[in-house]
Amino acid sequence: MLYFTRWKALAVILTALIVCLCAVPNFFPEATVKSWPKWAQRHVVLGLDLQGGSHILLEVDSNSVKKDKLDQVRDDVRRTLRDAKIGYTGLAVRGETVEVRVKDTDLTAALAKLRELSQPLGGLLGSSGQRSVEVSDAGGGLIRLTVPPAAITERIRQSVEQSIQIVERRINELGTVEPLIQRQGVDRILVQVPGLQDPTRLKELLGKTAKLDFRMVDTTVPADQAQQGRVPPDSEVLMSASSPKVPYVIKKQVLVSGGDLTDAQPGFDQRSGEPIVSFRFNTSGARKFAQATLENVGQPFAIVLDNEVISAPVIREPITGGSGQISGSFTVQGANDLAILLRAGALPAPLTIIEERTVGPGLGQDSIAAGELASYVGSVLVIVFMLLTYRLFGFFANVAVAINVAMIFGILSLLNATLTLPGIAGIVLTVGIAVDSNVLIYERIREELRAGRTAISAIDAGFTRALATILDSNITTFIAAAVLFYIGTGPVRGFAVTLGIGILTTVFTAFTVTRLIVAMWVAWKRPKTVPI
Repeated sequence: MLYFTRWKALAVILTALIVCLCAVPNFFPEATVKSWPKWAQRHVVLGLDLQGGSHILLEVDSNSVKKDKLDQVRDDVRRTLRDAKIGYTGLAVRGETVEVRVKDTDLTAALAKLRELSQPLGGLLGSSGQRSVEVSDAGGGLIRLTVPPAAITERIRQSVEQSIQIVERRINELGTVEPLIQRQGVDRILVQVPGLQDPTRLKELLGKTAKLDFRMVDTTVPADQAQQGRVPPDSEVLMSASSPKVPYVIKKQVLVSGGDLTDAQPGFDQRSGEPIVSFRFNTSGARKFAQATLENVGQPFAIVLDNEVISAPVIREPITGGSGQISGSFTVQGANDLAILLRAGALPAPLTIIEERTVGPGLGQDSIAAGELASYVGSVLVIVFMLLTYRLFGFFANVAVAINVAMIFGILSLLNATLTLPGIAGIVLTVGIAVDSNVLIYERIREELRAGRTAISAIDAGFTRALATILDSNITTFIAAAVLFYIGTGPVRGFAVTLGIGILTTVFTAFTVTRLIVAMWVAWKRPKTVPI
């Protein structure tokens, strides 16, 4: 166990050295690190509790999710009955149900077709016994489709999962570092952005649904008459996004939706010099947009964002290139923000900010100072204890523990991990675990010496026989860290990450670094007694 080949010793030294060097960028100012090669810029990111930043709690509008679900069922009913060539009347959403009336002669066929819309809930994990829609015969040719609470809850869950991805894309477009975005409860999303002290622009981006539609303007009725209640059934009155507010009568039919956009970039109009947003459709969107503009040359169409008309230009000629531009008296930042929103995609439901906190950097500095003080005091006490108890071997253990801590920061830097105050606690705990491994080895060596073994034989047996005990204790701790990481959130995960990494580096240093140091000392001194 004490014998190391030259290549094995070199591999241990290089591994420890390379991982430790990964922690070097943390000791230089960020401006200096940015001038280094890209691969050398990885460093530990301080969390919200250490460097301050913005804390925002968002809630998905469950009423909007319910309304969208009912509207979807209504549209599915319309499409299904039309495809089956079944006549119907009175299709409407009433409360939490969708009602439609058919002839008695068509009732059986209609019920059979509409029941195909009802799918079991539960997904890949199996059916829960609930269905997405409950279809019932209310008598007199009236069919009622009810969306059960379980289906609404499932739709809210899906909306939250989709919103998390979109929120993450929007925040990353701002160039912020390591935001924390996670689900909280059934319908809430927690957003923490370290280092962001002014969250105004962030809130504006998160608060917009960014649902973009291209629709035709209804020219059959003046806007002032429509505002008095004379709105055609297939149209609605929408206001302009810019001030002063101007009413438009817009058809409800969506020609092309924002979901067909593949890219959106801010720019400037070559003729007027005003800020614009250029966009490009995917193949399907380009085909639908070309068909719509071909059929409506000379007619105005509206670009609608979150139920507000950004602009309503007249189609001069068919647009077949699959791209275009949006203008609407934008500022430069407004055009840039709109491009961010369109690239990230539309939220499935509006998000409401229900809690907002801004953590100042002063509080973070206090936490860092307290964490440093605790680390220094704990480390000094451990070092003194090991030196007094195990003398020269205690010094070897202290060197191994220092390398262990440096390797932890090196791995955290490689992962660009976010370090929080609980994460510092995990590192401090790791120091104790690392020392404990060395204590087990040294006590085993003492036992072997008392049993009459020679110095070198006792050292070799100590490392060999302590291996199983150290592995057992560290594996059980690693399992606990893995469970914390899997079921925990936020700071709990930060603690689990540093603890788990610390356990891996502890096993490495205890059985390679410490053993290598002791082996080199034995080869040099050839001791007759062990100073332990």
